[in-house]
Amino acid sequence: MSSPKYRVRRATLDDLRPLGVLWGTMNFAVDELARRITDFHVAESEQGVLLGAAGLAVAERQGLVHSEGFTDFALADTLRPLLWERLQAVAMNQGLLRLWTQEQAPFWSHCGLVKADAEALEKLPAPWRALPSAWRTLKLRDDLDAIISADNEFAVFVESERRRTARTLRRGKVLKSIVTCLAFLFLALTLGGVVYLLWRNRQLPR
Repeated sequence: MSSPKYRVRRATLDDLRPLGVLWGTMNFAVDELARRITDFHVAESEQGVLLGAAGLAVAERQGLVHSEGFTDFALADTLRPLLWERLQAVAMNQGLLRLWTQEQAPFWSHCGLVKADAEALEKLPAPWRALPSAWRTLKLRDDLDAIISADNEFAVFVESERRRTARTLRRGKVLKSIVTCLAFLFLALTLGGVVYLLWRNRQLPR
């Protein structure tokens, strides 16, 4: 995440002034980015001079790499991998599922971000859908919420089947009890009829 000559770290309020100068040279919206300084990670020299920066915004457990800039683009090929390593580490520590960017430098395709297809774009967080559509994306991990949801749905199905089976068994037991009672009743009536006939036969004159 750093090299002997350069260091990469999270931006602080002390970086606002040099970041504002950098953003101005990049024709970025300085005031807007200043309000989002906590998005940013900076690369600096051994002497603490800010040389580059990139933002990582977060929405719906996904990250947007944005607003990269360098005071000297001759250093971009050296600093981008350092910034990228840090952004990935932050994304993984925050449990992000996917990264997005609209940065167009070849580096971003070489490090694994691919052009987003229609299926991937369906996962684009709502706050970013109004932005231009030149998206690259990188899946970091499976959507655990979707997996948990599927597991919960299966558990609900299993529980529903268990209850249905239990109801069927209860109904079977009730039916069995009714049949048993009817059998005993029939047997009692039959025995009663036999006893009655025997008693009647005894009462008839010989």
